Amino acid sequence: MSGLDPSAADFAARSRRREQELLSERAVPSYPATRAVPEEDNALRTPFQRDRDRIVHSKAFRRLMHKTQVFIAPEGDHYRTRLTHTLEATGIARTVARALGLNEDLTEAIGLGHDLGHPPFGHIGEQALDQANRKHGGPGFRHNEHSLRVVDALERDGRGLNLNQPVREGILKHTGSVKSESLEGQIVRLVDRVAYINHDIDDALRAGVLTVGNLPRDEISLLGPTGSSRIDTLVKDIVEQSGDGSEIRQSERLGSAMLRLRKFMFQNVYLGGAARAEHERVHRALRILFEHYLERPDQVPVLDPDADDLQRVTDLLAGMTDRYCIAHFTDLYVPEHSRL
Repeated sequence: MSGLDPSAADFAARSRRREQELLSERAVPSYPATRAVPEEDNALRTPFQRDRDRIVHSKAFRRLMHKTQVFIAPEGDHYRTRLTHTLEATGIARTVARALGLNEDLTEAIGLGHDLGHPPFGHIGEQALDQANRKHGGPGFRHNEHSLRVVDALERDGRGLNLNQPVREGILKHTGSVKSESLEGQIVRLVDRVAYINHDIDDALRAGVLTVGNLPRDEISLLGPTGSSRIDTLVKDIVEQSGDGSEIRQSERLGSAMLRLRKFMFQNVYLGGAARAEHERVHRALRILFEHYLERPDQVPVLDPDADDLQRVTDLLAGMTDRYCIAHFTDLYVPEHSRL
């Protein structure tokens, strides 16, 4: 605590005592901070609370408001966006963390930051950007890896948010083959699926892409007839199965049912007929914009001076919202009557 002002030192000491009394020994403690660039602690917020606030106040977080969750530029007011998904998933994750005596602030920070790197147009946009990057010899594109890049290298005009290591690690590993080392990160990884599968069913029903009769009967019977009932069933199961040990898990029965429901959604919604109708247009728009800027690197902002042209173009397109990407493509390549 040397070098801290007395108020910050007192707050840190009280926070430590509170966590020792309330949190499980499996929880990640809030102190000491583990930032790449050391900073003095704050007198009002723990290190993970500060990370949460930095994420919420970031430009990338605000852009999630206009990024597709499932339906591209939907006309209705009640469809989810990447932002509402993030808020719903984070709320569920906090509930699980609280029930298990884990660090809610760390869980919340990971949850709020996990999709910051998602490109426009949802799953199709991620696929299109991955293909465009690989075509030019790049490593491809994965939104979890880009989420980490956003907080490390792109936000704050290239300075990054200087987040704590458990938050960074949880953001990176919220999807992919490797689980987070922290139980808090594992909660976000699992709850992310719980949230998007169920609220995406709700949106697909609202859009008429699915009907209640289309839904898999056995899985719906087991998990519940409504999104809220299914989430409640799955959350209770996670808490019951994860009460001890070093892993956040589900029962085999409910976990398998959720995975079957996820597979159903990919086949029928995320990559189904309605999505395929937009597939080529999304790929075409992102491919053309990628080529456009790769040929004009002087028009691409330099946020990371260590990045090559390929990475800078990828950063630019990944950061676009759906509507900005559509408007930008239209402005560059679609003739207008007024200009003729």
